[in-house]
Parts: sequence; structure tokens; C-alpha cells
Amino acid sequence: MQPYLCPNCKTNRSRFNLIEQKSRSVKINPDSGEIIKEYSLDQMDPFHMPYKGPSIKIQCGSCGLVEDEKTFAAFAANNKLK
Repeated sequence: MQPYLCPNCKTNRSRFNLIEQKSRSVKINPDSGEIIKEYSLDQMDPFHMPYKGPSIKIQCGSCGLVEDEKTFAAFAANNKLK
């Protein structure tokens, strides 16, 4: 873990929700939304790009802003308490 500071409300340094993201690669029926197939990383369809986003997102516990972890960490690093 590292220090965070909300770039939106600019005051919250202690109350956050850590959102762990786990992706599922699926093919769905466009009419019903039913899952037709689920892909593993080693059996990905040539036209299906694997998820490359962050594994963790952060939500400010004060104002509700949701961003990548690096956004909150960078804002804290650039605005250290004196």
C-alpha cells in the first residue's frame, strides 16, 4: 500500500474503497445476453483481446470518485503533507 489523496475533493487521505477487478472473457448471444462461451487466457479467440486494465481501482470514501490506483497515489506524492 501507499499513501493516497483524492484528486477530486483534495482532502481525503484516509477513507477509500479498494475495488479488486477480476475480468472474465466471454462471448455472449447478442439477442439474449446469454453467455455462449467463456475463454481462458491460453484459449483466447483471435478476435477477442484480453483485458489489460488495472487489477485495482480506488474509490474515494468521501466524494465517491473512482479512478486507477496510480491517480490517487500520484496526487498524494505531488501534495505531501508538510
